[in-house]
Amino acid sequence: MIKRNIKLLAWFNFFTDFKLYGPLAIIYFSQVTGSYALGASIFSTVMLSSALFEIPTGILSDFLGRKKTLALGALASMISIIFYAAGFTYFLLLFGAVIEGLSRSLYSGNNEAFLHDTLKQSGSEKNYHHFLGKLTSFLHVALAISALLGGIVAQFNFALVFWISVIPQIICFSLSLQIIEPKIYVKDQSSNVYKHLKESIVLFFKNPKLRLVSLSSILAYGMGEASYQFRGAFFVSIWPLWAIGIAGMLSQLGATVGFYFSGKVIDKFGAFKSLFWGSIYNRFIDFVSLIFPSPFSPVLMSTTSLHHGVSIVAKSALMQKEFTDRQRATMGSLNSFAGSIFFAIIAFALGLLADKLNPVQALILLEILMMVNVYIYWRLFKSLS
Repeated sequence: MIKRNIKLLAWFNFFTDFKLYGPLAIIYFSQVTGSYALGASIFSTVMLSSALFEIPTGILSDFLGRKKTLALGALASMISIIFYAAGFTYFLLLFGAVIEGLSRSLYSGNNEAFLHDTLKQSGSEKNYHHFLGKLTSFLHVALAISALLGGIVAQFNFALVFWISVIPQIICFSLSLQIIEPKIYVKDQSSNVYKHLKESIVLFFKNPKLRLVSLSSILAYGMGEASYQFRGAFFVSIWPLWAIGIAGMLSQLGATVGFYFSGKVIDKFGAFKSLFWGSIYNRFIDFVSLIFPSPFSPVLMSTTSLHHGVSIVAKSALMQKEFTDRQRATMGSLNSFAGSIFFAIIAFALGLLADKLNPVQALILLEILMMVNVYIYWRLFKSLS
């Protein structure tokens, strides 16, 4: 059962993110809406929707089960992309964004809880960070391949990029139905979801280590994801449209390597040291690429994705150790809830800055703000090492 679940989850991860529009989304949304701010507001809506559904879906996973929650997430993802493909108006794009937010919230907390439960059943939970890194690498292999294909297809028909992306989501739904629910998962017999939520929140406040790691995760996600989603607006000023997919492919290949070897990196250097020095490298490369823009900038910026995989796995492993089995998905969703709200604010603000200034200057200002997280990693390393 365990090998079957791991194999199915690997392929589920691959097809989940086989979306041809990834690095091109900001260009498409800005063209449809006529503004960087409105284009970025689609990303903000996704995250606000995700935040709204985050806690209810986390509780749903703990009550309904990991398998059914996976299936619902795949179905919602498929519907959202259909609306993007048909979205020649701002309101259709917004509706698709709301549904995508629901899909993200169904996956958030649930998928990592499913992996942890599956491993715990065989007594292998100590290897969680190794499995998570390798399984997540499948996501980025898919993103790399689909980014390259998306740039080529977009040259002929932008909407077709989205229609093709619906097919992998149908495959995801089929795969989710074949997964076996881990026996370690025990459905909460209490019908009082408010009590369940209160217990999860109390655990956050009682655990200082969990609070610190969670804060760093929220800030890194909000600013880092907003920066990544907006890079296409910068890249298209120095590379042709068809080549934007190559930049996306390079980033995702770097993330694939980072995720695949994250377990070994964390074992050798430790989670907090990996987080701190990786963040220093990322800020340096991004500053150089933006302040001195050149045809090499997209290539340089793609190398920062090597650390992305290590940082995600390190923070997830640290948090999973502090979560309880009974509230595992709910607690993960609480963290994602805050990250989604923060992303929504940062993404829209970034779009407004790009309209008033330009995409490069907006990204530079965001990089300055991201130095706050470098300081937090340093404090974490000093206080917990």
